[in-house]
Amino acid sequence: MIIIIKQNVSKDQLTVFKANLEEKYNVKVNTWVGVGSTVLGLIGDTTQIDEDWVNAQDVVEKIKRVQEPYKKANRKFHPDNTVIELPTGQKIGDGNLCIMAGPCSVESEEQINYVAQRVKDSGATFLRGGAFKPRTSPYSFQGLKAEGLDLLKGARKVTGLPIVTEIMRASHIDMFESVDIIQVGARNMQNFELLKELGRIDKPILLKRGLSNTIEEWLMSAEYIMAGGNSKVILCERGIRTYETATRNTLDLSAVPVIKKLSHLPVIVDPSHATGKSSLVEQMSLAAVAAGADGLMIEVHNDPKHALSDGAQSLTPDQFDSVARKVFALKKAYDLIMAE
Repeated sequence: MIIIIKQNVSKDQLTVFKANLEEKYNVKVNTWVGVGSTVLGLIGDTTQIDEDWVNAQDVVEKIKRVQEPYKKANRKFHPDNTVIELPTGQKIGDGNLCIMAGPCSVESEEQINYVAQRVKDSGATFLRGGAFKPRTSPYSFQGLKAEGLDLLKGARKVTGLPIVTEIMRASHIDMFESVDIIQVGARNMQNFELLKELGRIDKPILLKRGLSNTIEEWLMSAEYIMAGGNSKVILCERGIRTYETATRNTLDLSAVPVIKKLSHLPVIVDPSHATGKSSLVEQMSLAAVAAGADGLMIEVHNDPKHALSDGAQSLTPDQFDSVARKVFALKKAYDLIMAE
């Protein structure tokens, strides 16, 4: 249940009303103060709440029942878009287009520093790179692990780009203390114990959609993180498994406007993992911008043919530069069209 508060209600009046709700009905009350309204979200057993009593209170504008099982991630509870700002100044969800770019796997200091500088020069706002790599085959390259994290931090020091990298297990959280954005991969989207632990830290979490998960299941995974107290969640559409075999996955771009309607969380798109083909990354990046995505995650490698993982879907730095110029130009046109 959500309760919309009348304008010009004092803080004291609101405090008394919230206390009465919690005491009378044994529910938890969350408060969101928006630009034009204040919304209370009631979590718990709301079936016993007397709506007539609530509507009779002087501070109440109106109440609504919420049917969706996710509450904190629900736009009805939080009408304004969530904007995630890093200490370094970068923002996600503020209307600008962020780009997270870099290699699938960190392979060497020379490689990651070179790619980091090139993607920064092309307009990327974050450096992505895998230190721990979940692979389908146990014989494939699994990443440099702790050494890879150190190399990412070194590249951040050289370029100033915040780093985004994937965590595999809850026991690794301490190792990720200096990582700017922690990524939860598709295979771990429903690793609920990991999500609970990430909910206890104060750090942005990039949550990728699972291989075959519905949008509601995806938002419920975000809810696990937010229920623990961490509201800094970024959703990432990376394609889902369907019957189609022409691409690695099927990129569900309809998920972007659907998420925008259902949730206040920012959503970005990963066209690299979605298609699995570098030749399709440009078109799908442009389509993602047109769909209203808050950002892109694009794999860039200095030598894709000899990459230790996912070379087929990686752009060269020159190719990324071309894609970045086009997506930023389209973003300007998109903003003008949407402003009409």
